Amino acid sequence: MERQSISRYIRHFLFNNMSRQILIFLFFLILSGIFWLILTLNQSYEYEIKIPYSIKGVPKNVVLTSNEVDTLKVTVRDKGWIILRYLYHERRSVWFNYKNYDRGNGGGIVSAAEVKRIVTQQLETSSIINTVKPDKIEFFYNNGERKRVPVRWAGRVIPEQLYFISHVQYMPDSVDVYTSKEKLDSIRVVYTEPLNYAGFRDTLVIDCKLAHMKDVKVVPEHIRIGFFTDVLTEESIDGVPVKAINMPAGKVLRTFPPKVKIHFVTGVSQFRTLRPEDFTVIADYREIMQKPSEKCNLYLRSVPHGISRATLDIKQVDYLIEEEEE
Repeated sequence: MERQSISRYIRHFLFNNMSRQILIFLFFLILSGIFWLILTLNQSYEYEIKIPYSIKGVPKNVVLTSNEVDTLKVTVRDKGWIILRYLYHERRSVWFNYKNYDRGNGGGIVSAAEVKRIVTQQLETSSIINTVKPDKIEFFYNNGERKRVPVRWAGRVIPEQLYFISHVQYMPDSVDVYTSKEKLDSIRVVYTEPLNYAGFRDTLVIDCKLAHMKDVKVVPEHIRIGFFTDVLTEESIDGVPVKAINMPAGKVLRTFPPKVKIHFVTGVSQFRTLRPEDFTVIADYREIMQKPSEKCNLYLRSVPHGISRATLDIKQVDYLIEEEEE
């Protein structure tokens, strides 16, 4: 019964006058859409396609310092059918033989005409190339000269308020750099691409890419960096000895008191490891002789890494210069 009811409903719908009008309208709507699509796709359009390229046949004793693989941006003009094919079909990469384009002296070049000729082979015969970027390809190499340099981060890495970066760990902490001898001599450090992290309180570990330098190959190109945080605290440490500098032979400088207190800001975990001997406080004998006074000046010469806003509790003390006992 249900099948018969469905069949009657369908026949009633198909042979109903209003339904026939709707079906006719839909038929002509689809037909007009097909004609519109045909006319549209038959028109000419410009479209930018990307074609990967590579340098092949590099000798084993040669290291390319420019990118071995990169991309050509080609603007072509053709019928919509062809452009649609470029849009949805993966294109094969092109390659250039190192031996054919090596100029010697650490470099090679593929002319604009040669680039266009190779690219044309990858396109439909009806396609017209308007532009190719880059219009010519230059590559650089060396014969294995390298230098190992440290890595440093660049950018904006700011922890949450009341926290600070107590330690940065690089994995690895240095990389191999390949380029011309002149450039090798000038490179002292390799930076990461600009980082942008803020508002974190726990240890932040990120994978990042090293900044690209023209005609320079860096191995590896990616590293891992760990930013270790600590809670800021205002602390002080007592018993830091005063050291005399520029003392002539046979003389001894005694200060009263001989040890002083230092106030500073640091991390909670670092504070637990600090000792008075980690700080250096000095009194300069030459200054005392040049400007004699009842008191001598004290100077905070050095503090451990991770200490900020360090100040002496007292900046002048009584002193006594004695002959050294033999």
